Parts: sequence; C-alpha cells; structure tokens
Amino acid sequence: MMYVLYIRIPMFLIMRSFTRATAILLLFIGAISTGCQTEPEEIELTYLDSALNDLLAVSSNGIGASHYRLPQSDDFANIPQDPNNPISPSKVELGRMLFHETVIGNEAKNASGMGTYSCASCHHAAGGFQACLPQGLGDGGVGFGTTGEGRFHSADYALEDIDVQPVRTPSALNIAYQSNVLWNGQFGANGVNVGTESKWTPETPIAKNFLGFDGAEIQAIAGLDVHRMLVDTSLTNQYPVYEELFNEAFADFPEEERVSNITAGLAIAAYERTLLPNQAPFQRWLNGDHSAMSQDQKVGAILFFGKGKCSSCHDGPALSSMEFHALGMNDLHLSPEAINVEADNEARLGRASFTKNPMDRFKFKVPQLYNLKDSPFYGHGASFTSVKDVIDYKNNAEAENPNVSSTQLADDFEPLFLTDEEVAKMADFIDNALRDGHLDRFNPESLPSGQCFPNNDEVSKEDMGCE
Repeated sequence: MMYVLYIRIPMFLIMRSFTRATAILLLFIGAISTGCQTEPEEIELTYLDSALNDLLAVSSNGIGASHYRLPQSDDFANIPQDPNNPISPSKVELGRMLFHETVIGNEAKNASGMGTYSCASCHHAAGGFQACLPQGLGDGGVGFGTTGEGRFHSADYALEDIDVQPVRTPSALNIAYQSNVLWNGQFGANGVNVGTESKWTPETPIAKNFLGFDGAEIQAIAGLDVHRMLVDTSLTNQYPVYEELFNEAFADFPEEERVSNITAGLAIAAYERTLLPNQAPFQRWLNGDHSAMSQDQKVGAILFFGKGKCSSCHDGPALSSMEFHALGMNDLHLSPEAINVEADNEARLGRASFTKNPMDRFKFKVPQLYNLKDSPFYGHGASFTSVKDVIDYKNNAEAENPNVSSTQLADDFEPLFLTDEEVAKMADFIDNALRDGHLDRFNPESLPSGQCFPNNDEVSKEDMGCE
C-alpha cells in the first residue's frame, strides 16, 4: 500500500532549525517505509511540540520553555517578591486566613453587612481569583451562587453605599509578576512608578506608596482600608490563633507593631504571591508532559506565539507585562449590571487617571491570561463575555469605544487575518490549556473565626451549604 502524506514545514523552521525540521520529515518518511507503524496523528503531535518549542525560543529571545514556567507555590526562592516583605511559610499561612476572613469586614456601611465579606468576596478561587461578575461586590453584596455569579446588591443598602469599583475586578493570580497593580498601575512604589511621587496624593489610597513596598503589598494594605476592613488587636484578642500567627509571621517586628492593617496587608500579599496556576495543562506541557495539551490546543499555542502576535505583550510565566496599551474597549458604565459608575468616571482614562499624562489616556495594563474561563467578563469594562470574542475583536482591530482616537490606539492593534478555525483553536488554548482546575488548593480548610468564606451573609451561606 502506498501512503501519500502532505506536510507543510513553516519557513521559520527551515530558516531557524533545519536539523529539527529535517528530523520530523524523516519521521514521516520512516513511517512510510516501515508500513506506517506510527500513526500520522502521533507524528503530527511530535511535530507540533517541536514547532511550539521553536516559537517559544523566538518569543523569549532564545531562552525557550523555561521562560514561561511558573514555580511551585512553595518554592519561595523562585517566586518574585518584595525584598522588604520576604515570603515565609508563616506569613503565607496568616495571609491565607486573612484573605478569606470575613470577620475583618467590620467597617461596613450597614449593620447587616458586618462580618459578611472578605478580600475573597471579589477574588475567589471559583472565579479564577476574580469576581465572576462584571463588577465585584464587597460590602453591600449578598449571595454567591455556584462560582460567584450569584452575588447581588443587598436590599438593606442604598446603591451609593455598596462597595464596588469603576473598572472590572482584576485577577489576583500571578500577582507576583506585577511590580505595580491595578489596571492603571497606581499601586507600588517601584517599577513603572519610579518618578511618579508627585502623584501620590496625601490622604488617598495612593499615598500608601510612600511605605515603599511593591504593588502587591501596597494594594493589599490600601485595599483593607478601601474595602472597609480593619485588623487590630481586637481580632487577636478574640481569636488567639491569630495572635500566634502574627507573632510567628512578624517576629522581627516590635511586639506593639505586629498586628495592624500594614502587617495584615504584608501577609495577604505574601499569600497572593503564591497564587500560581502551575497545574494548568500548558504549565504541565512546559515541564515535559507533552500529552497535557490536546492537538488543537497546541495549534492554538502556536498561533498565540506566532501568527496571533499575542506574546508581543503577553509574555513571561504569567503571560502578562507591565506595559499599558489602548485597545479601544468600552468602559464599565455601559454594562447593564454596573452601579455607581458614571460615564465620566476618571478610571476610564486608564494609566492617565494616575499619571495625568495625556499620552497615557485610555491605556490599560496588560493582564495575565490564566483561568480567564472561570470569570467570563473581559476588558477593563467587562465588555466581552468570551475569550473568543476578545480574539475576534483583536483580529478585526476595530475599536468599539468612540472616545478612543486612532492616535491613541496601540501600534499593534491591527488586523491579524486569523481564520475562524484559528480563532477557535487559540481560544481553546487560552480557555482550557491555561486553566488550572485545582485552585481550591489555595483555600483554607477553615478559618480561626469559624465563619464562612468567601462571604458570610445568610444567602451566601445557603448557596455554599455553609453553616
């Protein structure tokens, strides 16, 4: 029997890796001459692995797969961290508890909200450490649903008293790879904020930058105040376990300074830095398990790092960067579910809302790409509801926000000429190969307070089966 196999070897392989391309070609020839004992599908998978490895080498300037590997969550030596807040097991464990602890939600606007919310109300494992809503709801929200989608406004609260943000809640995953935090990058004394000290307005959350920490730490410290949470000795007096945890985590602090919103924020940031989706199929593939991704996902990855040009912005272990770009996406006030967001809210200006520089208008920080499927709202304004829609948008390169002029749009915002099939396979890669399905490993088994988490209101407790 004669076998006719048609293969296409990309020009970049011929130019960059003749030996590898030749070896793959010989595999095909060998399959023919030996009676095709090796299935064509198996040969093609080997070819895809080789092609993807070559593209990773190109996109990482010769480093290769290791450039994209996430460390294990207990491999503190290889997790990026603030030298002023070194990660330790005791600090991470304290942060894990405080991040989920609803009892510290004790600055509520309404008595009914006291002790019912936590950091995890808007950044929980079921939502990929996002809110699973267009707009996260802290104080004044009730309910959880199955993955956070069932949270809604409490009837006890006036709308203006509900704790919400004017842009979509970003993910806490891979925050270790962000020197500066939030869509506009305002939190963090270092990195891209060096030289912006005049913008650290006194008596505002941004003034926390004067503490000198990196973005994860400043955001956690400022976030406790912004989101109506307080940590002081009343917590440790009521729950002695917390006193032990603080004493162990901050043994080098004076005893009278060990329990505060600052130390609580430092512990929370240490914990957040360990939120690494290192069990995602793509991560397993990077570590040598070439069966972890499907054939279509490998094709999607090749498109991501090749024709789709995604890695020009989404690079490194988190597939993110500290760059800011204008892609002309709509703002959150247009979402039918959004509250307390006016059309002229300054947050719509992106980086410029912090720097006040006209050149930064409408530019938003490049987000990380893991577990996006768990919270199906995308863009700073939650104007897209599927990864495929976002890829289609970037493929067509037609801005949806009329307020963003063509001169503000990113230079790379141009048609990609991807086919529908290519878009689908790239979406498969992002949706599924970049999804770690075991994020609940980052949850505590229980809290020292014994309260339910991430929310402790009656509706949430019923939704979650928590008593």
